Order: sequence, then C-alpha cells, then structure tokens
Amino acid sequence: MSSATVPINQPTVAPDEFRARMRHLAGAVTVIATGAIDQRFGLTATAVCSLSDDPPTLLACVNRSASAHDVIQKNRSFSINLLASDQAAVAGYFAGRSGLKGEARFTGATWQTLTTGAPILEHALAAFDCEVTQEHVFATHTIFIGRVVASASRDAGDPLIYLRGVFRQLQPD
Repeated sequence: MSSATVPINQPTVAPDEFRARMRHLAGAVTVIATGAIDQRFGLTATAVCSLSDDPPTLLACVNRSASAHDVIQKNRSFSINLLASDQAAVAGYFAGRSGLKGEARFTGATWQTLTTGAPILEHALAAFDCEVTQEHVFATHTIFIGRVVASASRDAGDPLIYLRGVFRQLQPD
C-alpha cells in the first residue's frame, strides 16, 4: 500500500474552525517535562500517544515556540506525566494559566528523576522517562518520538481529562 501526500496549497479547513471542532475530542492531560533542577521546563499537553509497546515508545507533539522545545532537543530526553483528576492545579501551572514560567512551574509538587534526568511528577497516575530517538518537524510543531527507558505509577486514581477548553474529571457510573 502506498501513501500519497496532499499538496500544501490544497484548500483546508480554517485553523479557527479546526480548533473549534477539536475541542470535542476529550484527551488525557499530561505534563511534558525536561531539564535538570534549576533549569527545568515543562508544558501541559494532550497531543501525546503510545506509538509501540515493543520497544515501548511514545510520541509527543510540542509547539516549537514552547520554552521546553529547544531544551528537549538539546537534552535528547523528556518525561510524560499522566495527570490524575486531583492534579488540575499542576495542569494549570504548566498551561501558563498562573503566569508562572520555567522552574517556577515545578513548585507545589514533588518531582524526582529516574534514568535520563528528566523531571518525573512523583504522584502522577503514570510517568514515562523517555530518550528522544527521532523528531519530525511539521508546521508549528515537532513530533518527538521517545523510547521509554523507565516508568513509575501510583496505585489508584482517575485521569484528568481536557474537553471543550476545561479540565474535567470522569463521572462515576
């Protein structure tokens, strides 16, 4: 089966229309983090997914204007921290809602490191420590492909979800 590339000058949906439609796609909320203590950077993201389980690999889409972007490229490592429903404040910090930047976003939560030195949120539902194996630039973002070299999780909890511009919790059945 072959793949075809659509020429870039073909008509597309307007960006505002696309964003409005994508607000209906619920996504797990993560914090992507990189850097060493006193030089850590991170961002809230939903554009993260599993790529392979053999070898364990994740991909993360990071806007090239994000402060963490160039640090991920330089360090060749990042963490993906899957947030629990009780971590909406952490998501807000890393989304820039509090005005905090850089290292200041890491206050108020406990962080550790595993193998690569990337920051791991201690009480995340699940955390993955990744080495960058590939990166692909597309428009405004870089797709970082990371081989999972270590992971951690907590015993219980529900995921934090992002839907229609709001952090949400799962409702009980």
